[in-house]
Amino acid sequence: MLLGNIPVNVITGFLGAGKTSFIKQLLAQKPEEETWAVLVNEFGEVGLDAALLGRSQGLVIREVPGGCICCAAGVPTRVAVAQLLRQARPSRLLIEPTGLGHPANILKTLMAPEYQGVLSIQRTLCLVDPRNLSDARYTQNDIFNQQLAVADLVLACKADVQAPDFLATLGAYVSDINPGAPVFPFSAKGPFSEALLTAMMQTSTRAPRLMSPAVPRGLFASKPSGAMSLFDEGDGAQTLQFNAQGFIRKPHQADGIFACGWCFSAGWCFDFDALMAVVEANPSLRLKAVMITADGILAINRLDTELSLAELDDAMDSRIEFIATAPLDWDAIEGALLKSAGLLR
Repeated sequence: MLLGNIPVNVITGFLGAGKTSFIKQLLAQKPEEETWAVLVNEFGEVGLDAALLGRSQGLVIREVPGGCICCAAGVPTRVAVAQLLRQARPSRLLIEPTGLGHPANILKTLMAPEYQGVLSIQRTLCLVDPRNLSDARYTQNDIFNQQLAVADLVLACKADVQAPDFLATLGAYVSDINPGAPVFPFSAKGPFSEALLTAMMQTSTRAPRLMSPAVPRGLFASKPSGAMSLFDEGDGAQTLQFNAQGFIRKPHQADGIFACGWCFSAGWCFDFDALMAVVEANPSLRLKAVMITADGILAINRLDTELSLAELDDAMDSRIEFIATAPLDWDAIEGALLKSAGLLR
Protein backbone atom coordinates (compact mmCIF):
# COMPACT_ATOMS: atom_id res chain seq x y z
CA MET A 1 0.00 0.00 0.00
CA LEU A 2 1.30 3.45 -0.94
CA LEU A 3 1.71 6.12 1.67
CA GLY A 4 -0.75 8.99 1.33
CA ASN A 5 0.10 12.65 0.75
CA ILE A 6 3.78 11.99 0.06
CA PRO A 7 5.64 15.33 0.20
CA VAL A 8 7.13 16.34 -3.16
CA ASN A 9 9.68 19.05 -3.94
CA VAL A 10 10.60 19.99 -7.49
CA ILE A 11 14.17 21.34 -7.49
CA THR A 12 14.91 23.27 -10.64
CA GLY A 13 17.57 25.60 -11.99
CA PHE A 14 19.48 26.17 -15.22
CA LEU A 15 22.49 24.12 -16.33
CA GLY A 16 25.22 24.21 -13.69
CA ALA A 17 23.12 25.94 -11.03
CA GLY A 18 24.10 23.36 -8.41
CA LYS A 19 20.93 21.24 -8.19
CA THR A 20 22.77 17.96 -7.62
CA SER A 21 25.01 19.48 -4.93
CA PHE A 22 21.93 20.89 -3.21
CA ILE A 23 20.13 17.53 -3.25
CA LYS A 24 23.23 15.73 -2.01
CA GLN A 25 23.47 18.08 0.93
CA LEU A 26 19.74 17.79 1.61
CA LEU A 27 19.99 13.98 1.63
CA ALA A 28 22.72 14.21 4.26
CA GLN A 29 20.09 15.67 6.59
CA LYS A 30 17.44 13.04 5.83
CA PRO A 31 15.95 11.42 8.93
CA GLU A 32 17.58 8.01 9.28
CA GLU A 33 14.29 6.13 9.55
CA GLU A 34 12.82 7.60 6.35
CA THR A 35 13.15 6.41 2.74
CA TRP A 36 13.45 9.19 0.18
CA ALA A 37 13.15 8.85 -3.59
CA VAL A 38 14.87 11.07 -6.12
CA LEU A 39 13.78 11.33 -9.76
CA VAL A 40 16.61 12.81 -11.83
CA ASN A 41 16.17 13.95 -15.41
CA GLU A 42 19.22 14.78 -17.53
CA PHE A 43 19.49 16.39 -20.95
CA GLY A 44 22.06 13.90 -22.24
CA GLU A 45 21.63 10.19 -22.87
CA VAL A 46 24.25 9.01 -20.34
CA GLY A 47 22.92 9.38 -16.80
CA LEU A 48 25.49 10.76 -14.36
CA ASP A 49 23.68 12.40 -11.46
CA ALA A 50 22.84 9.15 -9.69
CA ALA A 51 26.54 8.36 -9.44
CA LEU A 52 27.27 11.89 -8.21
CA LEU A 53 24.55 11.61 -5.55
CA GLY A 54 26.00 8.33 -4.30
CA ARG A 55 24.25 5.41 -2.64
CA SER A 56 23.02 5.24 0.92
CA GLN A 57 20.51 3.47 3.10
CA GLY A 58 16.97 4.74 2.72
CA LEU A 59 17.59 6.33 -0.70
CA VAL A 60 16.14 5.26 -4.05
CA ILE A 61 17.28 7.10 -7.19
CA ARG A 62 15.76 6.83 -10.66
CA GLU A 63 17.30 8.46 -13.73
CA VAL A 64 15.47 9.52 -16.86
CA PRO A 65 18.20 10.56 -19.32
CA GLY A 66 17.80 11.76 -22.86
CA GLY A 67 15.55 14.79 -22.74
CA CYS A 68 12.97 16.59 -20.67
CA ILE A 69 10.46 14.67 -18.56
CA CYS A 70 8.12 17.65 -18.71
CA CYS A 71 7.46 17.09 -22.41
CA ALA A 72 5.30 14.55 -24.21
CA ALA A 73 2.14 15.60 -22.36
CA GLY A 74 3.55 14.50 -19.01
CA VAL A 75 3.68 10.79 -19.90
CA PRO A 76 7.37 10.30 -18.93
CA THR A 77 6.73 12.04 -15.62
CA ARG A 78 3.67 9.91 -14.89
CA VAL A 79 5.45 6.65 -15.68
CA ALA A 80 8.58 7.48 -13.70
CA VAL A 81 6.68 8.76 -10.66
CA ALA A 82 4.35 5.75 -10.64
CA GLN A 83 7.30 3.35 -10.72
CA LEU A 84 9.12 5.17 -7.93
CA LEU A 85 6.06 5.28 -5.70
CA ARG A 86 5.33 1.60 -6.26
CA GLN A 87 8.89 0.36 -5.83
CA ALA A 88 10.25 2.68 -3.11
CA ARG A 89 7.13 3.68 -1.11
CA PRO A 90 9.04 6.85 -0.14
CA SER A 91 8.48 9.23 2.74
CA ARG A 92 9.50 12.10 0.43
CA LEU A 93 9.98 12.52 -3.31
CA LEU A 94 12.50 14.95 -4.83
CA ILE A 95 12.31 15.70 -8.56
CA GLU A 96 15.29 17.26 -10.34
CA PRO A 97 14.39 18.21 -13.93
CA THR A 98 17.05 18.89 -16.52
CA GLY A 99 18.42 22.42 -16.46
CA LEU A 100 16.81 22.88 -19.88
CA GLY A 101 13.37 21.78 -18.71
CA HIS A 102 10.04 23.51 -18.12
CA PRO A 103 9.13 22.83 -14.46
CA ALA A 104 5.62 24.25 -14.86
CA ASN A 105 4.68 21.20 -16.94
CA ILE A 106 5.95 18.85 -14.25
CA LEU A 107 3.97 20.65 -11.55
CA LYS A 108 0.86 20.56 -13.70
CA THR A 109 1.28 16.81 -14.14
CA LEU A 110 1.77 16.27 -10.40
CA MET A 111 -1.52 18.06 -9.73
CA ALA A 112 -3.49 15.66 -11.96
CA PRO A 113 -6.54 14.00 -10.36
CA GLU A 114 -4.78 10.62 -10.15
CA TYR A 115 -2.32 12.07 -7.60
CA GLN A 116 -4.93 13.68 -5.35
CA GLY A 117 -4.44 12.23 -1.88
CA VAL A 118 -1.22 10.54 -3.03
CA LEU A 119 1.15 13.48 -3.46
CA SER A 120 1.42 16.66 -1.42
CA ILE A 121 3.17 19.33 -3.47
CA GLN A 122 5.47 21.34 -1.27
CA ARG A 123 7.64 24.30 -2.17
CA THR A 124 9.30 24.33 -5.59
CA LEU A 125 12.88 25.56 -5.46
CA CYS A 126 14.88 27.30 -8.16
CA LEU A 127 18.66 27.52 -7.79
CA VAL A 128 20.37 30.47 -9.46
CA ASP A 129 23.96 31.64 -9.65
CA PRO A 130 23.53 35.45 -9.30
CA ARG A 131 26.65 35.99 -11.43
CA ASN A 132 24.60 34.80 -14.42
CA LEU A 133 22.35 37.85 -14.21
CA SER A 134 25.00 39.82 -16.08
CA ASP A 135 24.99 37.29 -18.94
CA ALA A 136 22.36 37.69 -21.66
CA ARG A 137 22.58 33.97 -22.48
CA TYR A 138 20.70 33.46 -19.22
CA THR A 139 18.54 36.54 -18.77
CA GLN A 140 17.21 36.34 -22.35
CA ASN A 141 16.57 32.60 -22.14
CA ASP A 142 12.87 31.76 -21.75
CA ILE A 143 13.52 28.59 -19.76
CA PHE A 144 15.79 30.40 -17.28
CA ASN A 145 13.05 32.92 -16.60
CA GLN A 146 10.25 30.34 -16.55
CA GLN A 147 12.09 28.39 -13.86
CA LEU A 148 12.15 31.51 -11.70
CA ALA A 149 8.51 32.31 -12.49
CA VAL A 150 7.12 29.07 -11.02
CA ALA A 151 9.37 28.86 -7.95
CA ASP A 152 8.08 29.19 -4.41
CA LEU A 153 11.63 29.74 -3.17
CA VAL A 154 14.70 31.02 -5.02
CA LEU A 155 18.15 29.96 -3.82
CA ALA A 156 21.19 32.10 -4.55
CA CYS A 157 23.73 29.32 -4.89
CA LYS A 158 27.50 29.49 -4.34
CA ALA A 159 26.91 32.16 -1.71
CA ASP A 160 30.51 31.86 -0.53
CA VAL A 161 31.89 33.28 -3.81
CA GLN A 162 29.34 36.00 -4.56
CA ALA A 163 29.68 39.78 -4.43
CA PRO A 164 28.46 41.41 -1.16
CA ASP A 165 25.21 42.66 -2.71
CA PHE A 166 24.29 39.39 -4.47
CA LEU A 167 21.03 38.84 -2.54
CA ALA A 168 19.76 42.32 -3.35
CA THR A 169 20.70 41.95 -7.02
CA LEU A 170 18.95 38.62 -7.37
CA GLY A 171 15.97 39.78 -5.31
CA ALA A 172 15.41 42.73 -7.63
CA TYR A 173 15.55 40.49 -10.69
CA VAL A 174 13.19 37.91 -9.20
CA SER A 175 10.67 40.53 -8.06
CA ASP A 176 10.00 41.50 -11.69
CA ILE A 177 9.30 37.88 -12.68
CA ASN A 178 7.88 36.34 -9.53
CA PRO A 179 6.78 38.99 -7.01
CA GLY A 180 6.89 37.84 -3.40
CA ALA A 181 9.15 34.82 -3.93
CA PRO A 182 11.68 34.79 -1.07
CA VAL A 183 15.38 34.49 -1.86
CA PHE A 184 17.71 32.43 0.34
CA PRO A 185 21.51 32.17 0.15
CA PHE A 186 22.94 28.67 -0.30
CA SER A 187 26.46 27.30 -0.20
CA ALA A 188 27.36 23.65 -0.62
CA LYS A 189 30.11 24.21 1.96
CA GLY A 190 27.74 24.82 4.86
CA PRO A 191 24.62 23.27 6.42
CA PHE A 192 21.12 24.38 5.51
CA SER A 193 19.60 27.05 7.67
CA GLU A 194 16.58 26.00 9.71
CA ALA A 195 14.62 28.76 8.01
CA LEU A 196 15.28 27.25 4.57
CA LEU A 197 14.43 23.70 5.67
CA THR A 198 11.21 24.89 7.26
CA ALA A 199 10.25 26.95 4.21
CA MET A 200 10.83 24.22 1.64
CA MET A 201 8.73 21.71 3.57
CA GLN A 202 5.61 23.86 3.53
CA THR A 203 2.77 23.44 1.07
CA SER A 204 3.36 25.17 -2.26
CA THR A 205 1.59 28.49 -2.58
CA ARG A 206 2.26 28.89 -6.29
CA ALA A 207 1.68 25.47 -7.82
CA PRO A 208 -2.16 25.75 -7.73
CA ARG A 209 -2.11 28.92 -9.81
CA LEU A 210 -0.52 26.98 -12.67
CA MET A 211 -3.93 25.43 -13.30
CA SER A 212 -5.42 28.87 -13.92
CA PRO A 213 -6.29 29.78 -17.55
CA ALA A 214 -4.59 33.13 -16.87
CA VAL A 215 -1.14 31.53 -16.80
CA PRO A 216 0.71 32.26 -20.10
CA ARG A 217 0.64 29.28 -22.46
CA GLY A 218 4.40 29.64 -22.91
CA LEU A 219 4.92 28.22 -19.43
CA PHE A 220 3.59 24.92 -20.70
CA ALA A 221 5.49 24.78 -23.97
CA SER A 222 6.15 21.17 -24.92
CA LYS A 223 7.35 19.12 -27.84
CA PRO A 224 5.18 16.76 -29.87
CA SER A 225 4.83 13.40 -28.18
CA GLY A 226 6.66 11.74 -31.05
CA ALA A 227 9.86 13.57 -30.07
CA MET A 228 10.29 11.44 -26.96
CA SER A 229 10.78 7.72 -26.45
CA LEU A 230 12.18 7.49 -22.96
CA PHE A 231 10.36 4.32 -21.95
CA ASP A 232 10.75 2.00 -24.91
CA GLU A 233 12.74 -0.61 -23.00
CA GLY A 234 11.20 -2.70 -20.22
CA ASP A 235 9.85 -0.69 -17.31
CA GLY A 236 11.73 2.43 -18.38
CA ALA A 237 15.12 1.75 -16.82
CA GLN A 238 18.01 2.79 -19.00
CA THR A 239 19.76 -0.13 -20.67
CA LEU A 240 23.26 0.46 -22.05
CA GLN A 241 24.53 -2.10 -24.54
CA PHE A 242 28.33 -1.96 -24.64
CA ASN A 243 30.16 -2.68 -27.88
CA ALA A 244 32.83 -5.38 -28.20
CA GLN A 245 35.40 -3.02 -26.66
CA GLY A 246 33.25 -2.44 -23.59
CA PHE A 247 31.91 1.09 -24.12
CA ILE A 248 28.99 2.93 -25.70
CA ARG A 249 28.59 6.40 -27.21
CA LYS A 250 25.26 8.21 -26.89
CA PRO A 251 24.68 11.52 -28.74
CA HIS A 252 21.64 13.74 -28.20
CA GLN A 253 20.43 17.11 -29.45
CA ALA A 254 17.40 19.32 -28.92
CA ASP A 255 16.53 23.01 -28.99
CA GLY A 256 19.92 24.01 -30.40
CA ILE A 257 21.87 22.18 -27.67
CA PHE A 258 24.17 19.25 -28.47
CA ALA A 259 25.33 16.52 -26.11
CA CYS A 260 27.44 13.42 -26.42
CA GLY A 261 28.24 10.99 -23.65
CA TRP A 262 30.27 7.82 -23.25
CA CYS A 263 29.90 5.00 -20.77
CA PHE A 264 32.78 2.58 -20.22
CA SER A 265 32.49 -0.76 -18.45
CA ALA A 266 34.21 -1.20 -15.09
CA GLY A 267 37.17 -2.88 -16.78
CA TRP A 268 38.35 0.44 -18.18
CA CYS A 269 40.81 2.46 -16.09
CA PHE A 270 41.91 5.95 -17.13
CA ASP A 271 45.15 7.86 -16.65
CA PHE A 272 44.35 10.97 -14.61
CA ASP A 273 46.65 13.38 -16.47
CA ALA A 274 45.66 12.13 -19.92
CA LEU A 275 41.97 12.32 -19.01
CA MET A 276 42.29 15.89 -17.76
CA ALA A 277 44.09 16.78 -20.99
CA VAL A 278 40.99 15.63 -22.90
CA VAL A 279 38.77 17.75 -20.65
CA GLU A 280 40.93 20.86 -21.03
CA ALA A 281 41.26 20.46 -24.79
CA ASN A 282 37.49 20.44 -25.36
CA PRO A 283 35.76 23.49 -23.85
CA SER A 284 31.99 23.14 -23.64
CA LEU A 285 28.95 24.69 -22.02
CA ARG A 286 28.75 21.82 -19.54
CA LEU A 287 30.71 18.71 -18.69
CA LYS A 288 30.06 16.03 -16.09
CA ALA A 289 31.97 12.82 -15.51
CA VAL A 290 32.50 9.99 -13.06
CA MET A 291 35.64 8.13 -14.12
CA ILE A 292 37.60 5.19 -12.75
CA THR A 293 41.27 6.20 -12.77
CA ALA A 294 44.48 4.62 -11.53
CA ASP A 295 44.42 7.20 -8.72
CA GLY A 296 40.83 6.55 -7.62
CA ILE A 297 37.32 7.43 -8.74
CA LEU A 298 37.18 10.97 -10.08
CA ALA A 299 34.11 13.21 -10.35
CA ILE A 300 34.46 16.09 -12.81
CA ASN A 301 32.04 19.00 -13.00
CA ARG A 302 32.54 21.95 -15.35
CA LEU A 303 30.34 24.89 -16.29
CA ASP A 304 31.94 27.01 -19.00
CA THR A 305 35.44 27.63 -17.56
CA GLU A 306 34.59 26.81 -13.94
CA LEU A 307 35.99 23.36 -13.15
CA SER A 308 35.71 21.31 -9.97
CA LEU A 309 37.09 17.87 -9.12
CA ALA A 310 36.11 15.50 -6.32
CA GLU A 311 36.89 11.95 -5.23
CA LEU A 312 34.08 9.40 -4.93
CA ASP A 313 33.98 6.19 -2.95
CA ASP A 314 32.75 3.86 -5.69
CA ALA A 315 31.39 3.64 -9.22
CA MET A 316 29.79 0.88 -11.27
CA ASP A 317 31.37 2.17 -14.51
CA SER A 318 32.92 5.31 -16.04
CA ARG A 319 30.74 7.99 -17.61
CA ILE A 320 31.52 11.33 -19.23
CA GLU A 321 29.28 13.77 -21.08
CA PHE A 322 29.83 17.03 -22.94
CA ILE A 323 27.02 19.54 -23.57
CA ALA A 324 27.63 22.35 -26.03
CA THR A 325 25.84 24.98 -28.10
CA ALA A 326 27.40 23.52 -31.29
CA PRO A 327 28.57 20.00 -32.15
CA LEU A 328 32.10 19.20 -31.00
CA ASP A 329 34.41 16.78 -32.78
CA TRP A 330 32.92 13.73 -31.09
CA ASP A 331 35.15 11.31 -33.02
CA ALA A 332 38.31 13.11 -31.90
CA ILE A 333 37.11 13.23 -28.30
CA GLU A 334 36.33 9.52 -28.36
CA GLY A 335 39.77 8.74 -29.75
CA ALA A 336 41.43 10.82 -27.02
CA LEU A 337 39.37 9.11 -24.32
CA LEU A 338 40.32 5.69 -25.62
CA LYS A 339 43.96 6.73 -25.72
CA SER A 340 43.81 8.05 -22.14
CA ALA A 341 42.64 4.62 -21.00
CA GLY A 342 44.90 2.79 -23.42
CA LEU A 343 47.87 4.06 -21.46
CA LEU A 344 46.86 1.65 -18.70
CA ARG A 345 45.36 -1.23 -20.70
